[in-house]
Amino acid sequence: MITLTHRYVKQGRIQTKEIAFSKELLVQPYSPSSLFTITVEGTSMQPHILDGAVVVADVSQTTFVDGGIFLVQYEGRLWIKKASLIDGKAVFVSINEDFAHLVYALDTVRIVAKALLTFTNL
Repeated sequence: MITLTHRYVKQGRIQTKEIAFSKELLVQPYSPSSLFTITVEGTSMQPHILDGAVVVADVSQTTFVDGGIFLVQYEGRLWIKKASLIDGKAVFVSINEDFAHLVYALDTVRIVAKALLTFTNL
């Protein structure tokens, strides 16, 4: 089992919750000491990652991998986006076509972590 402390804001106050899950749910390689959780805000990654979902991510994985889902920092904010090669260029995109205009070039972002797992109803 893996247990992570999840911190989130509810009604303006920081809350904490322990999230425990089987390590077998993590099918990709990971560094146990580098795992953390974050709550997704917004619908740009729907239908795969829903608004309010909790994402388990690994801060030791910051190398662009085509098709991977990453937390990236762009203009001082964190975004969750899919890594894609488009016309030979490495970019981060939204899955939801309503947000197709949001395309971030690799050289304009900082990769913070690779998303490994999501939970929707915690």
